[in-house]
Amino acid sequence: MVTSFRSFAFLTLCTALPAVAFAADQARFPSNEDLRHVRSMTQPKLSPDGHSVLVQIADSTADGAKSHLWLVDIRTNKSRQLTWSPASAKRGEFSGQWMPDGDGILFLAHRGDHTQLYRLPMELGEARPYDLKIAPPVDESDKADAVPPRKDAKETKAERLPIDVENYSVSPDGKFIAILAEDPETPGEKKQHDEKADAVWVDHGEHGSRLYLLSMSDEKLNPVSIAPNVESVAWSKQGDRLIAISGPMNGAGDLQPANKGWMVSTNDLTHPTQIEKLPPTAQSGVWSEDGKQFILSAQAEQDAPPGYHDVYALSLADGSLRNLTAKFGGTVYHEPPLTDGSGVLVPVQVGTRLGAMRIDPRSDNAKFEPIPFETATVTQWNTNASHSGWVWIGSSSTQPPALYFAEKPGRSAHTLDTPAMVPANWPSAASQLVSWTNEGLTIEGLLYLPPQAKSGKVPLVVDVHGGPTGAFEDAYYPLIQFLIGQGWAVLRTNPRGSTGYGASFAAANKNDLGGADYRDIMAGVDTVVAKFPVDTNKMGLMGYSYGGEMAGFVEGKTDRFKGVISMAPVIDQFSEYGTEAGSYYDRWFYGYPWDHMADAWKQSPLAGASKAKTPFMLIQGEADRTDPLGQSLEMYRALWQMKVPVEMVQYPREDHGPLAIGIFGNPSPEPWHGFDGRQRIVRFFEKAFGEDVKASIP
Repeated sequence: MVTSFRSFAFLTLCTALPAVAFAADQARFPSNEDLRHVRSMTQPKLSPDGHSVLVQIADSTADGAKSHLWLVDIRTNKSRQLTWSPASAKRGEFSGQWMPDGDGILFLAHRGDHTQLYRLPMELGEARPYDLKIAPPVDESDKADAVPPRKDAKETKAERLPIDVENYSVSPDGKFIAILAEDPETPGEKKQHDEKADAVWVDHGEHGSRLYLLSMSDEKLNPVSIAPNVESVAWSKQGDRLIAISGPMNGAGDLQPANKGWMVSTNDLTHPTQIEKLPPTAQSGVWSEDGKQFILSAQAEQDAPPGYHDVYALSLADGSLRNLTAKFGGTVYHEPPLTDGSGVLVPVQVGTRLGAMRIDPRSDNAKFEPIPFETATVTQWNTNASHSGWVWIGSSSTQPPALYFAEKPGRSAHTLDTPAMVPANWPSAASQLVSWTNEGLTIEGLLYLPPQAKSGKVPLVVDVHGGPTGAFEDAYYPLIQFLIGQGWAVLRTNPRGSTGYGASFAAANKNDLGGADYRDIMAGVDTVVAKFPVDTNKMGLMGYSYGGEMAGFVEGKTDRFKGVISMAPVIDQFSEYGTEAGSYYDRWFYGYPWDHMADAWKQSPLAGASKAKTPFMLIQGEADRTDPLGQSLEMYRALWQMKVPVEMVQYPREDHGPLAIGIFGNPSPEPWHGFDGRQRIVRFFEKAFGEDVKASIP
């Protein structure tokens, strides 16, 4: 990685074709079946003594996609699997953490009826679950209008109920474990469900995530007097206090952000103090080393899409709040900051690269100190209480994800031994950073060329990212290697509205979805066509989520592509606004659609259906709550009635994110949906390009 973020600004279009590295014993790109054998690695945790790393590794799709915990010895650079799952387990073991004294690890697992917290000693022994039960919440059966009558109050209150642990955090002194768990179903509610008296009163739910402290001395679970929904906790360095952040219940947050912060003392769980000046958009944070400040991420000070964050320092003495990243030209990445003894390390995105920078939160004029790395993307930072080492996961276009260790941030790092994330040393097409200008902005993209481009023109597939407040990073993507293996070039663009280029850039498509961002992409296609060996008679476009929405815009605006694939899209801003899981994000772009009908309709791909000509395919998860099934059905019906060649494939049980995970070639519990989706993508483009359609896609 370059040593200065400033140098990113000087990266310009490179006309040289990328080198394609082939292993001596491997001469093919991955097949469709190969992508069912990709593993993933997340959540590295450095041990208290700095000698070992706990890391979560997910089995491949072909092996069930369950996650397990592995232990890596830094001194010997050897790894071994620590946990295994019974056949009945739904998910495997996840969310592993070290006990502060290093004599055991904790993890979550769903074995049986509940997700439980387990402890595994480092000496010989079996993992055992903590018996976490609570007195039942208020039973709605006591209310006069409950139908039918349920168990009496005495019987309900006498039974302690097991909880499903959602998340947890160990205090630095090891005396407590903060537990987040949703209220369990009461016996009366279960009886109603069993008898199918289970009408749902929308936005009147009583259950939410509550905070408990588990005392390690007697394993007693004590409730903290904070109303749900508690979303995150952060321990002070001394372990005597924690800050909890809670959000609103029952969709109230869709009106406006309303998060609250609470200071909790371990000596008094019944009287938490509200932190009055915590921003209502506050997310997770970390205490400063001296305990005087809370460093947190919250909505950017500059007008930007919801979820675009700055990093703030909150004084716990007087409540003053300082923005540490207001002048930063990149984007604060969606991982919590970490302290390193002298400052705060903030995960950031600059252009197509992911890394980190150091900030001194005590300074009134915070300077951004970039940290150099060996790879283009660095995520999931972790260290221990003494900062005796640092671990992270790094990758690039030609480097599958690997676990790295360094004694200090910015010093030379080396990879640690873990199971391979991909099943073989596939040849890799290195990314090329391309840039162009359009309507006053410089736009970047990543271009991947297949070996065939050395001898002639090749088809081009344009891939559009989701969000729209998202970006393509210079990381390793199994799906890209698969598409390159078909002999196609791939262009991934970061048009206006993308992250990595500052708040103004991220906000540049406000009330203009499918407008200038569409033209940014088309200008990028023009640039690539002019400088690289692309067959303009064989171009296609595809995208997922907002990428699928952009595919819908493309369908009604141009016929330069031979085929367009839209996955999990927004098609109609009116119907999507009323049926999606939450509308606050969309409202920032165009307001209430009933008050801004012309704007909402202009930014609906359905508005261009009458002009559509290009063969179109829709891919959709049936259980999608982000962009519901009805969106794809609307586009399918419109194009079918306009006599445009259109096909639609929908996948049972699949929600928005999980379907994308499977199609992109990452571990998925659905064994064949990703395989089927990739196969249909290839067949569709082969037909659109006039190529021989394979009977099967290997």
